[in-house]
Amino acid sequence: MSNRTEKLGKNDLAALVAADIAPGSFVNLGIGQPTLVSNYLRPEQNITLHTENGMLGMGPEATGEEVDPDLINAGKIPVTELPGAAYFHHADSFAIMRGGHLDVCVLGAFQVSASGDLANWHTGAPDAIPAVGGAMDLATGAKDVYVMMSLFTKEGLSKLVKECTYPLTGVGCVTRVYTNEAVFLLKEDGVHVRDTFGTTFEELAAKMDIPLIRSAADSQQ
Repeated sequence: MSNRTEKLGKNDLAALVAADIAPGSFVNLGIGQPTLVSNYLRPEQNITLHTENGMLGMGPEATGEEVDPDLINAGKIPVTELPGAAYFHHADSFAIMRGGHLDVCVLGAFQVSASGDLANWHTGAPDAIPAVGGAMDLATGAKDVYVMMSLFTKEGLSKLVKECTYPLTGVGCVTRVYTNEAVFLLKEDGVHVRDTFGTTFEELAAKMDIPLIRSAADSQQ
């Protein structure tokens, strides 16, 4: 298990996720923090990005003169296209998601359970507009589901919980959770802490209501 002395910012976290994605993977990046991952993928990784509004071969976020208002990702953020990019109907895009053709999807979350349940579409707040969108298709269709989120709420409650209290997006689907304070691997024998940032394993264990397992250095992947 590796340790860093400071908590990770969103961009550092995105770079960490990008580095962990296996070369040659087909990947979908969800709305919010996950979209930043596209900016840190290296050409030699040969990653093909899919966006649910109908594109394969998405590149990093577009800036300046690169911005084309007709070229956006699912979060309406202007993006670039890489050589060989392809466009297709929304229904075909969802067929890719539902058909098991994505190796990894990276999603945000309100809560993740220790057993890998995902809640990322509704908190039950009276003024919230429920909109599960394509998250349920990604959660059940991708071979691996990575979550990016802050570990604790503003009230100091852990978002990685024994059981989700919010409506579920998918059951038993999350394999990794990347947060500003630690990386967690969700395995059959429990929740492993792979890395910590600005905290220690013992401090995390004291603040969370789930058992944690200290990962050995040779089990980081």
